[in-house]
Amino acid sequence: MRPVRLAKVLGGFGRVLIWTGVIILLFVAYQLWGTNLAEARAQDDLESEFEELLVEAPEPDEPTSTSAPEDDSETDTTTTAPEGLFEIPEPGQAMARIEIPEIGVDKIVVEGVSRSDLKKGPGHYPDTPFPGQSGNAAIAGHRTTYGAPFHRIDELGVDDEITVTTLQGRFTYQVIGQEIVTPSDIHVIDDMDDDRLTLTSCHPKYSARQRIIVSAVLVDEPAPPTPRGTREIDQAIETLDGEETGPVAPVIIFGLIALAVWLFFYVLSRKWRRWPAYALGVAPFGVALFVWFGAVAELLPSNF
Repeated sequence: MRPVRLAKVLGGFGRVLIWTGVIILLFVAYQLWGTNLAEARAQDDLESEFEELLVEAPEPDEPTSTSAPEDDSETDTTTTAPEGLFEIPEPGQAMARIEIPEIGVDKIVVEGVSRSDLKKGPGHYPDTPFPGQSGNAAIAGHRTTYGAPFHRIDELGVDDEITVTTLQGRFTYQVIGQEIVTPSDIHVIDDMDDDRLTLTSCHPKYSARQRIIVSAVLVDEPAPPTPRGTREIDQAIETLDGEETGPVAPVIIFGLIALAVWLFFYVLSRKWRRWPAYALGVAPFGVALFVWFGAVAELLPSNF
């Protein structure tokens, strides 16, 4: 191989490595900051949704129906629980607000811990009681992406307060400890014969190898349990991951689209003017790259 041709091959290979490094750095930036944009928009919508639910919800002690017996000699009043308080939210809908002043958390909690649910904010494990009720209410949250609501969860110590507001009222928990477990240790969200809140997230930061568990006990009187009726919970919790990784096909498709956009403007720069072509191509290539990054992110663990 001639020296000139070899130099061109090596130069081309070097540029490929440089661009690969740039793409990787941009993807890391997308994971750390780009995903926060989607979560922030979702939280704005969820906050409005939750505020409406609070306004429409009847008072916890407000009866919805009262019936008296025909015999006036006996007084028998039958009170049914407020119907509005017992409506089970659909997956992805707002169901509570969690506040942890010690680590600066103030987020709307959604029902469910699937990949799409956790993109919106912390998610309530659907097969556990609602926060404020008797039993072990469990909530999962991202540690480094999509707003990272539990980024500083490891800083919580004994007696730190966690407040959760639901349609049944405002409830205060006190932290009693934390532990590190594997993703398969789902016993941490089982009933512990007390009234507690369990927070789960990935550990260590920027890894999905383990889970950090923070446990807190309810210091208020528990709210009445919410009858789930005949609705089936279609999200079985087999691990603390929430859901398997996403499909590969969108990664390939959107990746090819991003490559096609880049090639188009690269050819245009060779046949026209370099910098004007690059200026025109920044926006469409950026959008294509952003969409591709979103597809690639689906291949990562859902609770990363």
